[in-house]
Amino acid sequence: MSHARLGAALAGLPPIGLEELVSRALLQTRVDRKYVLPVDTVRTLLRRLPAGTRVLEIDDDRSFAYRSLYFDTPDLVSYLLTARRRRRRFKIRTRLYEQSSECWLEVKVRGTRGSTVKQRLPYHPDDHGTLAPGRPFVDATLAEHQVAGRERFAFVPTLTTRYRRTTLYLPDTNSRVTIDTDLMWQDDTHRIHLPSLAVVETKTGSTASQADRLLWRLHHRPSRISKYATGLAALRPHLPSGPWRRTLRREFPSSTLRTEPPARIPSRDLPDAVTDRAEARTAGSRG
Repeated sequence: MSHARLGAALAGLPPIGLEELVSRALLQTRVDRKYVLPVDTVRTLLRRLPAGTRVLEIDDDRSFAYRSLYFDTPDLVSYLLTARRRRRRFKIRTRLYEQSSECWLEVKVRGTRGSTVKQRLPYHPDDHGTLAPGRPFVDATLAEHQVAGRERFAFVPTLTTRYRRTTLYLPDTNSRVTIDTDLMWQDDTHRIHLPSLAVVETKTGSTASQADRLLWRLHHRPSRISKYATGLAALRPHLPSGPWRRTLRREFPSSTLRTEPPARIPSRDLPDAVTDRAEARTAGSRG
C-alpha cells in the first residue's frame, strides 16, 4: 500500500490532536492548491518540512480511510459547471470516515477571488448514499450562494472516491496540508486505481504555506485536479475535460483507464440505485 511507504517519514513528526487542529486551522473558507506527485516525492517533501510541523494522530493512527460519494444531476450540471469554469459552481458529497464511521454531508461552492467555501452537516452513516435527509441543507446552501436553477435539480449518486489521508499542521501560517494516497475512483461500471501517485493539497488563507514554497523550489506547480471532476472525466472520456486535459494526459495513463471492472462492493457500501444499475447491466450482458 502506498500510504505505508510514508510511514518512516511521518514517524519523526510530533502529533497534533483533532480538537487542537480544528481550533487552529479550521479554514472552511480558504485557498486550495493541489499537486499530483509520485509517492516517493512526497517522502522528500516530508523530510524537508519546517521544524514544528505536526501530523494529525487519532488513537495512534496517522493515516485514515475516506470514502466520498458525489451527487450530481442526471445531466451532470455540477460537473459541467466546473468543466466550463462557471463562477457559481458547486459540488455535493457525503464523506464517510471509515475507521470511526463518522459521516458528513458537504456542499462546496466557489467563493470570491478563487476561494472555496465548504459548509457541512453531520449525517447518519446509514444515510451516506442518499441526499433525502439533507436536501433542505443542500438547497439552503445553494440559495445562499445564488446558484441558478437550484430549484429544478434532482440529484443522483454519481461517483465514489476512496483513499487514505494524512493531515499535517503548519504552525507558521496556521494552515493544513493533506496527503491522499491509494487513490481510487469508481462509478457503476468502471474503476481506476493509482497506487503510485499522491494528491497533496495545501489549505491556506491568503498566504502560501511553506509547503507550497518548498514544492515550488522542487519545480512542482499546482495541478488542475478535482477528485470528482477529473475522476469522472477519466472514467467517461466523452465528457468535456478542458481544465484537466493536461493532468489526465500526464497522470492518468491510458493503460489504467476503463481496464478494471468495479470492485464488488457490498450493497451496504453503495446506494441501491447504483447497485441496481450495475446488477441490471451485468444481467443484460449475460443474457
